[in-house]
Amino acid sequence: MGNRTYRQSRYDEPLVFELGKEGRRGASLPRFDWESFELPEKIVRRTLDLPSLSEVEVVRHFTRLSQMNWGVDLGPYPLGSCTMKYNPRINEEIAAEDSVQMIHPRQREEELQGALEVMHKLERMLVALTGMDRFTLQPAAGAHGELTGCLIIRKCMKERGEDKNEIIIPDSAHGTNPASAAMAGFTVIEVTTGSDGCLDLESLKGAISRRTAGLMMTNPNTLGIFEKDVIEISRIVHEAGGLMYYDGANLQGILGRARPGDMGFDIVHLNLHKTFSTPHGGGGPGAGPVGVKGDLEEYLPVPLVVEEGGSYRFEWERPRSIGMVRGGYGTFPALVKAYAYLLSIGSKGARMVSGIATLNTNYFLKRVLEIRGFTLPFQGRTRKHEVVLSAKVLKEDTGVTAMDVSKALLDWGLHPPTVYFPQIVEEALMFEFTETETKENIDRYIEALEEISKTAYTKPEIIKRSPNNTSVKRLDEVWANHPRTMSLSRRMRLIKGDQGAG
Repeated sequence: MGNRTYRQSRYDEPLVFELGKEGRRGASLPRFDWESFELPEKIVRRTLDLPSLSEVEVVRHFTRLSQMNWGVDLGPYPLGSCTMKYNPRINEEIAAEDSVQMIHPRQREEELQGALEVMHKLERMLVALTGMDRFTLQPAAGAHGELTGCLIIRKCMKERGEDKNEIIIPDSAHGTNPASAAMAGFTVIEVTTGSDGCLDLESLKGAISRRTAGLMMTNPNTLGIFEKDVIEISRIVHEAGGLMYYDGANLQGILGRARPGDMGFDIVHLNLHKTFSTPHGGGGPGAGPVGVKGDLEEYLPVPLVVEEGGSYRFEWERPRSIGMVRGGYGTFPALVKAYAYLLSIGSKGARMVSGIATLNTNYFLKRVLEIRGFTLPFQGRTRKHEVVLSAKVLKEDTGVTAMDVSKALLDWGLHPPTVYFPQIVEEALMFEFTETETKENIDRYIEALEEISKTAYTKPEIIKRSPNNTSVKRLDEVWANHPRTMSLSRRMRLIKGDQGAG
């Protein structure tokens, strides 16, 4: 499948429960008289079913597993909206310093002046990039930022004395948007996407009412299309007394070129772990700062960092604040990495980031539309940093689905895109190539998709049973997502790729 294919290391690696022999051990602990140690009965475990392994067996087992794993240091993650870009090592080295790792939120402010200065200067950078007036750095990630923003909207409406309990969200929105709004106590009202891939103004006008507290949207939207009517949308929402919330997951597409604050947005969250290169995936570390326009500043979580006479302090006395939304003052190492990243690229570099990302994605789009079976929904608009293709024609012609295509990409040693999202696109494949990806890497995806298409039209059964070259074969999607419905032995056999396991 081509000479430039990157393969995962592949071993016939047993499960850890299948390794070792009775009596082997990797560590010896001093004996402890558990009987004399009083524990609540509910937390006592009489048996612990662990494998018996020596230290070298454990080390080798997990080292071999790590060599089968995929990471951003091996190749692209074209996930779309997740913006998984390469993370400069200088950022990691700075964040690994003891001055970053060993500080504690309970330390005295005079001992935290360097950290407070970093947070204060990062906030000012984010203000400049977004057109907001103040930021909180507290939220732990994007969805947490969304919840924070929704809580600000709720408190604002309550203080106004207005009975507004609805949040409007486009049908192409990220799934966390309706979840965050609902968690904050709002009723979610869905509006539709028009034939041009943008929010349909008539649908919005039909959804607006006296109960509208706000609209949550991202721009560019999930299709990778810039919302051309965003100024008019802002006017409609504001005239109804609502607030505009910006989901910052797609800031990558306009970084340094357009600001949410200039489009009429009142609140914005940013995913520092996406746009500003701090590593993410697998649960963290995330950072989701929330910025607001001046009239909403008083609602931001406490504390905020303020500068007075060249020194920095936490400001706690904010009576209208929604309160703290987490312990501590933010994911500090992630904040440091984002700060280092912005210092290294500067304002001109930020503009270059969005330009190269958009160029990469549109080059990929132009080439992939020459491949049989793939189409572009909502044609006629230039995409920004991401694009959503459809494999609907490929499925109708050959039976090969978007999921099959993604599994086949694994055989090329390539990470698949996001599939089946947004749901307004049938057989969706969402691709994004960030500014850190080379033309050669993008060409590898194009070459792979060309070969997958040819095989699908001649021998579709090969693609349908992909992946064939990976250590773990295709899982039963239903069973894999419902592990409690099967026995441990059944789960183990599925993990090892035995689809026929009873």
